[in-house]
Amino acid sequence: MITHRSYTVEPWAVRETDLNLDVLAQSESVFALSNGHVGWRGNLDEGEPHGLPGSYLNGVHELHPLPYAEAGYGYPESGQTVIDVTNGKIVRLLVDDEPFDLRYGRLVAHERALDLRRGVLERSCEWVSPAGSRIRVRSTRLVSLTQRAIAAVAYEVEPVDSRTRVVIQSELVSNESLPAPKNGDPRASKALKSPLEHEEGFADGTRLRLVHRTRHSGLRVAVAADHVVDGPERTTTSSEETVDLARLTVTSVLEPGQRLRMEKLVAHGWSGARSRPAMSDQVDAALAAAAHSGWDGLLDEQRGYLDDFWARADVEVDGDEEIQQAVRFALFHVLQAGARAEQRAIPAKGLTGSGYDGHAFWDTETFVLPLLTYTEPGAVSEALRWRQKTLPAARERAEQLGLHGAAFPWRTIEGSEGSAYWPAGTAAFHVNAAVADAVVRYTEATGDTGFERDTGVELLVETARLWRSLGHHDHHGVFHIDGVTGPDEYSAVADDNTYTNLMARANLLAAAEACGRHPEQAAALGVDDEENAAWRDAAEAVHIPYNDELGVHEQHAGFTRYQQWDFAGTRADQYPLMLHFPYFDLYRKQVIKQADLVLAMYLCSGWFEEFHDEEQIARNFAYYEPLTVRDSSLSACVQAVVAARAGHLSLAYAYTAEAALMDLADLENNTRDGLHIASLAGTWTALVAGFGGLRRDGDSLRFAPRLPERFSRLAFNLRLLDRCLRVEIGPDKATYTLLSGTPLTIRHHGTPLTLNGDGPVVRPVPPSDHRPAPRQPRHRDPHAR
Repeated sequence: MITHRSYTVEPWAVRETDLNLDVLAQSESVFALSNGHVGWRGNLDEGEPHGLPGSYLNGVHELHPLPYAEAGYGYPESGQTVIDVTNGKIVRLLVDDEPFDLRYGRLVAHERALDLRRGVLERSCEWVSPAGSRIRVRSTRLVSLTQRAIAAVAYEVEPVDSRTRVVIQSELVSNESLPAPKNGDPRASKALKSPLEHEEGFADGTRLRLVHRTRHSGLRVAVAADHVVDGPERTTTSSEETVDLARLTVTSVLEPGQRLRMEKLVAHGWSGARSRPAMSDQVDAALAAAAHSGWDGLLDEQRGYLDDFWARADVEVDGDEEIQQAVRFALFHVLQAGARAEQRAIPAKGLTGSGYDGHAFWDTETFVLPLLTYTEPGAVSEALRWRQKTLPAARERAEQLGLHGAAFPWRTIEGSEGSAYWPAGTAAFHVNAAVADAVVRYTEATGDTGFERDTGVELLVETARLWRSLGHHDHHGVFHIDGVTGPDEYSAVADDNTYTNLMARANLLAAAEACGRHPEQAAALGVDDEENAAWRDAAEAVHIPYNDELGVHEQHAGFTRYQQWDFAGTRADQYPLMLHFPYFDLYRKQVIKQADLVLAMYLCSGWFEEFHDEEQIARNFAYYEPLTVRDSSLSACVQAVVAARAGHLSLAYAYTAEAALMDLADLENNTRDGLHIASLAGTWTALVAGFGGLRRDGDSLRFAPRLPERFSRLAFNLRLLDRCLRVEIGPDKATYTLLSGTPLTIRHHGTPLTLNGDGPVVRPVPPSDHRPAPRQPRHRDPHAR
């Protein structure tokens, strides 16, 4: 049950009105700021106390050996782990010779607020030192969405009732001490000791700089800072540097009503190739550009960027203030994860924490990129170009596995496989179909033929080659893909996983069609008519297992004959199952970690609609719902979408709330390791694809909207082919408005509707079918509020 909220509910901010050190690590994730390149966790300015210190640069990692009890051919030998780079956000404070540390003295008031429209984290605090000195501290922090290398802090201190001597220490700190990871939890990160080797330190006037290099991955990291100090007369500054520390010290004596203010600009850069002098020059230049804008200019740029984003991406929910706040929180953090990643991965935690070792998974293409495709499409093309850059490693991996084409890694930072557990890693080939699906969605939604020609065709061809070599035709001509793992990680190395087969089918057909549109690129990749025809033949002959007796599709061949998990004998405290039961037992039972066949009914809805009716979809959902335990944060949003389609609007609403509050309420007890970026994106999916009924329809869209009782209104904007479409849904009608662009034809509950920009078009919302609500496994009802 969702029993506690640490944050006030308001539409455009996430606000904490007191400080609870027991959940400090969780709030550090919630209050994290990033732009896809630089990430700062929401640690307190003074650095301590902390839950998990974190400053990240996308792509900066260290290598470590992957241990195996028994070696095997094809096992990855080296793992990758995100590292905490030089921390530039620390501002320590000494008050009359006593450190400003909230564990001591008396905390009178403390508030932090993440402003979703301005893109800043604000903090205000009133504190009495153990000796009785009373001060107010205010700080504002941002990670710039317009100047990719820059983060900044404005920090003010003032005495309340007596003359006070204050010393501010603004620092760059490398190789911070990190807490040990939780034992036995595979979602936590490895803590690498002192991963950075010192190369250069600089401190002169108000400028600081540190340059380091990772020991094994050979990446050079440079961080520099400059400051503007404003205080009373006789305010002094000095600077110093040692191996892992550069510091500016500001000293002043303040009377009540006087303030000491410091503005700190921090520039970041990294490279695997550039020299130390070049990296120093790079961050110095970034500082100069930021100084030209100044603190107020950075704030204005940030607000302007976000004003544009919210104008095209905002989702409005009337009837549930918590979900309204949560979806904006989700949109903001998904934007932060990908806005300036620029041909780097979008990790599962974004840059909000070190969970999953900072790796990117299939989550990015399947959950995050759909949202960005219709709101921030430039970030999608950059994420997919990163996949293209990693094709050499993916081709090498496929060859190692005896396959053709490219085998993208299950988890990675720099492109090579980082999973040491092959049944849930290498065998999960569906990551390749996720990449292909993202290519097709982006191309259809944007009409970016240049991207399709230069990037998309190559990705589609190499993934299609993988599927054709991975599968085989039996003596009846049926195409099978055996020994693979689908999205459900409680089933592994199975034959003909329905989701995988349908996604592979779409991948094969998309590759064939793209080669037809771009024959020169196809020829350059060695695709001939025979290979193209082989892809089409395999796609049309792919096997989709079905149990005629039960009248349902099987998650994989033979799944429905397995013994069901003993849900009645499983205690509530034994979830997630993977932390309490052996995989051997999970793999041979009917128990589902996360939506698998149900995900297929969402992403491959066109196939189900072509060959089956709504009753089949409802029957499938009713069969798999009592088996799905949602031990993954990726499940609730998908179940919300299909529950809404099957007419279970109250259940869909409950799952939407679960996805929306995954991190704000810390439902999986691991928000401390970073936010669940895909689940955050899933909040948008549950609302827009679930209650909005959004589905792709080639280069157009179709909608089948229906609202749950709690919602009185749902509204959202989408970008499609240089158009902006607004959809507004009420209990009994839906309104479609073309805000900009040329006329567009969409479908509303199956009926074509042409929008020409002359004004809104209103259509009635038909009532949903009423079916008995399916049950959930014992102890696994949706989280109640």
